[in-house]
Amino acid sequence: MGADTPTNGKPIASGDEKVTLSPAEVIDTKHVVGPGVVILVLSWIITLYTLWQMVEMHEMVPGKRFDRYHELGQHAFGEKLGLWIVVPQQLICEVGVDIVYMVTGGKSLQKIHDLVCHQNCKQMKTTYFIMIFASVHFVLSHLPNFNTISGISLAAAIMSLR
Repeated sequence: MGADTPTNGKPIASGDEKVTLSPAEVIDTKHVVGPGVVILVLSWIITLYTLWQMVEMHEMVPGKRFDRYHELGQHAFGEKLGLWIVVPQQLICEVGVDIVYMVTGGKSLQKIHDLVCHQNCKQMKTTYFIMIFASVHFVLSHLPNFNTISGISLAAAIMSLR
């Protein structure tokens, strides 16, 4: 079959003619939910549930507060096993968020570069912008307190919007 014939063999009309396809031939992409969206919603539900559990167990034992996930894990699973269960999950989340943050910041820098330099500047790879963004944040992370970087935090929040 050619490029302009659907699966039922009827040719698709060109110009002003109406095209009628059966419902099986039309894919409604507006209502298709991919696996990524399902995983994001599922992780949001799990996070919300664990936060609710943590709030409910905040003072479950009189005189002992569970303010952090690893403390709650140690109480539930034991001193060592609690850390082995909770800490790797926290590290995976932290590393994932850091990667997304660096890539988003690098792409935002690249967009600003492309807006400012139309034709006069040399094109650079996104990797270089990510490295520039990471280097700037490495320097900023060594400042003594957050009050000194409040303006930079505002700029970073604005740059992360696309």
